[in-house]
Amino acid sequence: MKQNKRFNSVSKIALLAVYILVLVGGIVRSTGSGMGCPDWPKCFGSYVPPTDVRELPADYKEIYAAKRNKKNIRFAKLLTGLGFEDLANQLLNDESVLVEEDFNKYKTWTEYVNRLVGVAIGILVILVLFRALQLGAEHRNIKFLAFFNLLLVVFQGWLGAIVVSTNLMPWMVTVHMLPALIIVALLVYFDFISARGNIGQMGWKYDQSLLNSLVLAGIVLLLVQIVLGTQVREGVDQVAENMNQLRRSEWVELVGMKFYVHRSFSLLLLLIYGAIYLYVKRLENSAVMKFVTRLLLLVGVTIVTGMVLAYLGLPALAQPLHLLFAIISFGFLVRILFELNRKRVI
Repeated sequence: MKQNKRFNSVSKIALLAVYILVLVGGIVRSTGSGMGCPDWPKCFGSYVPPTDVRELPADYKEIYAAKRNKKNIRFAKLLTGLGFEDLANQLLNDESVLVEEDFNKYKTWTEYVNRLVGVAIGILVILVLFRALQLGAEHRNIKFLAFFNLLLVVFQGWLGAIVVSTNLMPWMVTVHMLPALIIVALLVYFDFISARGNIGQMGWKYDQSLLNSLVLAGIVLLLVQIVLGTQVREGVDQVAENMNQLRRSEWVELVGMKFYVHRSFSLLLLLIYGAIYLYVKRLENSAVMKFVTRLLLLVGVTIVTGMVLAYLGLPALAQPLHLLFAIISFGFLVRILFELNRKRVI
């Protein structure tokens, strides 16, 4: 069925694009380019950013700080309305939020590339919805999820604007990560449900087995681990600022307990993944084993990059790779859960 193949193809491409965005976003973070563009969606008021500070007005810092302050006031009102008055006060009373960086063309264009990839994902998610709408009338659930996925991407874009206006406030960076994981899970589901012409021939029903419980536990703990990782990164950023970007090799140790908890969690996850591997091997399920083997490989390289970060002075390239491998591992875990609960309808 052509509609099914087209839906599967665009879902795969969109998922790949999300992983690329995670990598590019990690590069933005590791190079300190997150505020390379002080406004959103434009960059220094233009869809094509400047390459020289002489293209900007002399008071550009004051101009963009004022614009961000207006956004932050509106966002603080929203937080207060939702019951998060302490966070709203923290945002409005933190003077560092409105500090503008000196123009740096390399940081500006690094952030600009990040935004271009984000735009590409938006277009691809619209295509996913378009292809979903071409499926039969009986696939209303897929169409609804594809529309929900588009709404999530729009929401993620709005969160990105808030991350910029709040000058990369740590808790906002963490919140910004969570919708991305839901988008990954949905795209993995679209790929799964449309693979090999299975659309309309396959349902999904949760099986109350130990293996499923292990996979679910792995997903939940990996989510916790990713959040812990973002908090470690936030701690590293704070230490680096306090030390004026000097003595880089000491930053991780000075983060304290967050780092040690994050490191210990990786051992717990490894044990769970090992149990999943042994369980699936006993079942002799080759389709699931393929994804479990890839998962173990990803976990291995994730741990290795984490060790490189911890003990080799936080090399810039290892940071985005560490996050990318963790996010792809999450995608594989979700796919394993779907594969284990595959149920034929006809």
